[in-house]
Amino acid sequence: MARKFVIASMLHETNTFSPLPTPIGAFGPGGPLRGEQAIAELADTNYGIGGFIGLAREAGAEFVVPLAANANPSGLVTREAYEEMAGAILDAVRRGCDAVMLDLHGAMVCEHLDDGEGELLARVRALAPGLPIAVALDFHAQMTQQMVDNATVITGYRTYPHVDMRLTGERAGRTLLRALAGEVRPRTLWGRRPILSSTLSHTPSRNPMKDIMDRAIAAEAAGAVLNASVFGGFPQADIPHLGLSAVVVVDLAKAEGEKQGIALRDSLLDQAWDRREDFMYRGEPLADSIARARQMTEGPVILVDHGDNTASGGTQDVMSVLEEVVKQQLDDVVAGPFCDPQAVARMIEAGIGANVSIEVGGRVDMPALNLKGKPMRLDGKVRAITDGEFTVTGPMATGARIRMGRTAVLDTGRVQVVVSEGRSEPFDLGVFTHCGIDPRRKRYVLIKSRQHFRAGFEPIARQIVECQGLGVTASDIALFDYKRRPTPLYPFEKDAQPC
Repeated sequence: MARKFVIASMLHETNTFSPLPTPIGAFGPGGPLRGEQAIAELADTNYGIGGFIGLAREAGAEFVVPLAANANPSGLVTREAYEEMAGAILDAVRRGCDAVMLDLHGAMVCEHLDDGEGELLARVRALAPGLPIAVALDFHAQMTQQMVDNATVITGYRTYPHVDMRLTGERAGRTLLRALAGEVRPRTLWGRRPILSSTLSHTPSRNPMKDIMDRAIAAEAAGAVLNASVFGGFPQADIPHLGLSAVVVVDLAKAEGEKQGIALRDSLLDQAWDRREDFMYRGEPLADSIARARQMTEGPVILVDHGDNTASGGTQDVMSVLEEVVKQQLDDVVAGPFCDPQAVARMIEAGIGANVSIEVGGRVDMPALNLKGKPMRLDGKVRAITDGEFTVTGPMATGARIRMGRTAVLDTGRVQVVVSEGRSEPFDLGVFTHCGIDPRRKRYVLIKSRQHFRAGFEPIARQIVECQGLGVTASDIALFDYKRRPTPLYPFEKDAQPC
């Protein structure tokens, strides 16, 4: 008989400083996808769940997808949302299966739980104690003992921007299939170092992380271990399990397999600890960044507002960087998307070609940083109105359908401002091309992102300028009041010791 798998995704990176709540409706268009709809929309995408579905089909297995839930990073997941999603997955497991494949983030924090993924895995394990469970995690996962104790296999993204999401699911799934066939006996090992690394400094595409991740990749490719992953962690969460971690899956059927895995894990973590100072971010004043960009004669110059990044929990309506761009009179700029349903409604009401004077952005206060929303008055002509939908063609989340909500373009003369009803990080050129703007032909492109923009925009960039705008994803960790973080934790405790 064909094996039966339960395949699901439950993805959320929680910024506990974000003022935006995360209810069930945030986890997809009208809520999570389920069943055949989830399969149809996600099977061929560059997501971990797409990799799991492909492997199940390749193996000739029966499978069900009770839930495919993916929300933009934001504040705490509501209790009701979490229990509904976890319940759907548990109900499918309860009906019987041979294995479970879960595409999770690893940094979900809920109103009632610090470790959403660990709790889900513990519940699955309690329901089916011997059930093989494969888990794919984001590079920014906050690893816990509960996750490791209740999963059979864990793999993590090796890239940031995350262009290997499907591959990560395939890595976890292939190890699980080998275990089901009796070829290997996997065991997951993990460790952590007390480093709160910056998301602008820990991408595996560059050092200090690059050759650490390269060593993990090489060990897995050589068969020294079944899987090896390094996790940078996510700094915008005030929880007790922050840190940089490594996970190694070893084969207990292999002589010295566990010993070799422990040695690899500790070596990777020791190397990261030795470089802890290099994982910190040091920027420049916003005015200086824009002044520097003003001297760049060839575009596109990508202006990256990393203080208000949707994919880290930002509100996407902070106007500080655009204000500085206008103040310093940069010309031939496209900026956005900014999230402001009220401004979009005003422009739609006025219609294409209408001249309007409206306030944009600044609708959301950020109490965690004592920041009040500050709208920006803009005068211009409505150039375009769209439904805000497009399909990703770039290397990150390829094939996924993006739904920004209704979107409008306001042309102020110097700047074309893209405004949408919903939040969406600009990692694909489609955020602009779908509304008739070619960013490759602009001198300046102002976007709200940290690293994911590099997937679609780095190939067209002549220059990249990081801009320290305001917001709950600011890279200066001194702005945040951590009350529940672990101690010691570098850089807060400079004399922290590896653990």
